[in-house]
Amino acid sequence: MCDEYDSMTKSQTWDLVPRPSNMNVIRGMWIFHHKETVYMHQPPGFVDQSKPKHVCLLRRSIYGLEQVPRAWYQRFASHIISIDFVNSKSDTSLFIFRQGTAMAYLLIYVDNIILACSSNSLQNRIISLLSAKFAMKDLGPLSSFLSILVTRTKDNMFLYQRKYAQDILARANMSSCNSVATPVDTKSKISATGGMRLENPTLYRQLAGALQYLTFTRPDISYAV
Repeated sequence: MCDEYDSMTKSQTWDLVPRPSNMNVIRGMWIFHHKETVYMHQPPGFVDQSKPKHVCLLRRSIYGLEQVPRAWYQRFASHIISIDFVNSKSDTSLFIFRQGTAMAYLLIYVDNIILACSSNSLQNRIISLLSAKFAMKDLGPLSSFLSILVTRTKDNMFLYQRKYAQDILARANMSSCNSVATPVDTKSKISATGGMRLENPTLYRQLAGALQYLTFTRPDISYAV
């Protein structure tokens, strides 16, 4: 909490101001309508003792507000485009840099970033440009990203989701089940007049969604999923 609070104060997320008599003041909660002007109570445990009655006039969006993802993306995208990246037409989370033979790909998911560059010098330059604008931490060579694990060799990278798949099996109480030659049920038990009833349809839907994410590294189960 201290690290998060220090980060927000360092980036000047708010100004402490006297509480306006004609404005509503929110706590850390979701806002369902975009506001231009947001006043917030000081965070519990971090009240300025010299100004205990003051409230925070937000200068930037913070976690918990509905407009945060959109505001953060717009802020990041505008900066990354200003340093000569272009947004991919097929994936708004992907940004591409090309200058002669120099190339870089940057993939962002909320505040997680993968950066792949054609040279170390280009990588260092881009990280420097981003660090000048945002508080960032370089976690080194890619080893995992959103439950996708990465193993490197001299010539390639291998992506896999072993732990994620094991978690799905555990949720379905199938960790001790034997493997099969094909993921497709060759002896379908669904009738032509209505199909089978599920004891827990919510769990079934959750598992189906989880399996869709697993197909990123296991395309062999795509048809069955």
